[in-house]
Amino acid sequence: MLIALARTEMPFGRYRGRRLIDLPEPYVVWFHQRGMPRGRLGELLGLLYEVKVNGLEALVRRAADGR
Repeated sequence: MLIALARTEMPFGRYRGRRLIDLPEPYVVWFHQRGMPRGRLGELLGLLYEVKVNGLEALVRRAADGR
């Protein structure tokens, strides 16, 4: 899931086309407060929220690079 988090692009909205790991934290927090989308994207955004609030972005980037 970490690799998917680093490689999946946001499919809609203001940040369409941006990799999920590169979304700004306030945007991810907004989703957390308002409700995540259903399905795989919601699962990834939920994981992204945990990654962002715990400062683990570097871990996700390393996982995507295969390190």
